Formats: sequence, structure tokens, C-alpha cells
Amino acid sequence: MSNFNEQRSRYDTYSTQWDYVQDRFGEKELLPFSISDTDFMIPDGTIEVLNKAVTRGFFGYTRWNHLDYKKSISHWFQQEFTCTIDPEWCVYAPSVIYSLSVFIQLLTQEGDKIVTFTPCYDAFFNCIGRNKRELVAFSLTNKEEQFTIDFARLEKVFAKEKSTLFLLCNPHNPTGRVFTKKELTQLISLCNDYHVAIISDEIHMDVRRPGKEHLPIVTFIDQIKTPIALLTSASKTFNSPGLGGSYALIPEVALRERFLNVLKGRDGLSSIPYPALLATMDCYNNQKKWVEELNQTVDENFFEMKKILEADSRIHFEIPEATYLGWINIKDLPYTMEEIQTVLVKREKVAIMKGETYGVEGQDYLRFNLGAPKEKIIEGIKRLMNAIYYLDQRSS
Repeated sequence: MSNFNEQRSRYDTYSTQWDYVQDRFGEKELLPFSISDTDFMIPDGTIEVLNKAVTRGFFGYTRWNHLDYKKSISHWFQQEFTCTIDPEWCVYAPSVIYSLSVFIQLLTQEGDKIVTFTPCYDAFFNCIGRNKRELVAFSLTNKEEQFTIDFARLEKVFAKEKSTLFLLCNPHNPTGRVFTKKELTQLISLCNDYHVAIISDEIHMDVRRPGKEHLPIVTFIDQIKTPIALLTSASKTFNSPGLGGSYALIPEVALRERFLNVLKGRDGLSSIPYPALLATMDCYNNQKKWVEELNQTVDENFFEMKKILEADSRIHFEIPEATYLGWINIKDLPYTMEEIQTVLVKREKVAIMKGETYGVEGQDYLRFNLGAPKEKIIEGIKRLMNAIYYLDQRSS
């Protein structure tokens, strides 16, 4: 098993978060807590599988459309979520956002309106806008850092906007909500009533706090009367986005064939990267224990974060139900985000994402990545507190 407490250098791996931190923050060699990959190596067993493949040396065109691959996915869903899926629903795709873009093209027309909960993953804004569709941002209700859905207001939005697609992110990035059976049932009912298709991004599905149950959208397949697809990947959980590859679950045969016509016919993506294939199958078939250790590590990191942040009553933070992303409310600090970011970057040499990246609802927030050994997390939080102390001292 990987040692989740050991800090290892990720420099010189062309890491977006480490080697290219200056792209977002303007300076090099910052301690980064930014984009959502982790500082953990993939499982030791998966490394062995990949090492054997490298030793053999064959990396020709590779097929994904076989039961070894698709049954590893159905096995994971049954094991982790008690969710039975037909392996034939499983379709390879190069990334979740690629799949989202294709489904936007398949299920909507230019100018159509797409509703999603905000704040939201920033790639959603570009994906919707660049496809010439209109994003209808529906703000989650925030009461003391508990985020809920106002369904009466949501129904009014559906009735007024005549949207054709709802983009769900569950577990939700950046708030960390895991939507309940009641909430998902209500959402599905509204989508049925207003003929709104559902695309569900569930890439954060495996990283949850104890006792929090994730319910894949396909769990409700018998209730859903509109087109649906579930988009996800092993890469978020096992920190393997650099290997490439994701997948979609598409229960409806006709929609699945339309997706494949675009994937293979229009875009020529009929072959999966061989390392991605091997890693997905090994992780889903053999690495349940690794995920348990990952979650325990992230849980402990959140506990440390909350303990340190509680020293300043102006900071509002609750441990999220899922993800390894902390959503920190700093609205009661008497400083602008620009002032805070300047001190964080220039003085404390730390990179923490400003919340407005994820929509207007995030303008008073920081999004902090806790997917790293505890020592790094504590150091980063202390640098945040040092920045606030410095600003306090400077203004007094």
C-alpha cells in the first residue's frame, strides 16, 4: 500500500499543480493547494501492473470495448454503491469534460439553456459557453455553510427558462455536498415533469466522509423518463489523470450509439491509452483497501484544518460530506480577495484557489485542496493563518 504520510517531490514531472503553478498564480515554487489532483502515488499494486506492461514494451492500439474493462467498472459500482449496472452501459471517453461536451451537442441545440447548481466546477462555464449554449446558474442555498436545494425555486426556474438539460455534479464540487435519495428523487421528478435531460458528473464519488452514501444517478434508472448519462473516472480517486481516460454510463441503447458515433466516427477516438486501461481495471478490481486508507487520510486532514481555522472566529468552515476540497468562507475578514491573495503568494509563498473561480457565489471563499500528506496540509493552513495575522498587524 502507498504511504499516505510520506511527502514526495512532484517537481520535474510536468505537474500542472507544482511545475506550472505560475500559470495561475504568477510565481514559481509556491506550495500549491490548487487544482484537484492529489500528491499521492497510485497504489503499489497498480504500479506493478504498469511496470510489467512497460517491461513487455507493447503499446500499440488498444481496445476498450471488452468485458475485462467494462466488468471492472460494474464490479466497482456494485461493491462501493450497491448499484447494479449492465456492463454494456460502459463506454470509454478521453475525459469527463469531453463527454460533457459531446452530450451537450447530442441533447441540446445552440442557444438552449442548461441549468446547474452553483458555485460549480469552473470547466462547466467554458464547456457550456463554447458550445454556444446558455448557462442558467442556480445557487445552492447556504445556511451556515450547509448547502441545500430550494426545490420550489428550482421548479420556477425550469418553468421560466425552458431548459433542455440539467448538469448535476454529485458529489458537488466545490461545496462537497453528497445529495440524498430524497433530493435526487425530487430533482428527477422535476426533470421528468419539464422534459429536462440529466448529465451527472460523479468523478468525486469515492472520496466521502464516514457514513455518507453516494447514490449514482443510474440507481434511479426506473424512475427517469428523460435521457441520462453518468460521467466519471477512476482518475480522481486514484490520482491517475496523467494516464488519460474516463468513462460514461449510458443506459439507453440509442443514445449510447449516438455517443459512439461521435467518439469513434467523428473524432476518431476508438483506442484507449493502454496504461489507462490497465490502471482502471486494477484499481477497480483490487484497490478497495487503498481507497479506504485514502479516505482516512483525507478525513484526518479535514479534522486538522477545522481545528486550526477555529482559532479565528471570522473564518467559517464546515467539513464537507465528500471530496478532498475545503470550501473556506472568509467573508468576515476585513480584506479584499486581492489583498489576501497578494500576501498568500508574495509573502507566504502558498497557492490557494480563490472561490470566485467557481462563480459569483464563491467570491468570499477559498478552495483548499487537502489531497496531500498531513504535514503539507498543516503547513499550508498555517501559512493561510500567517497571512491573515500579517494583514491584521498591518492594518492595526
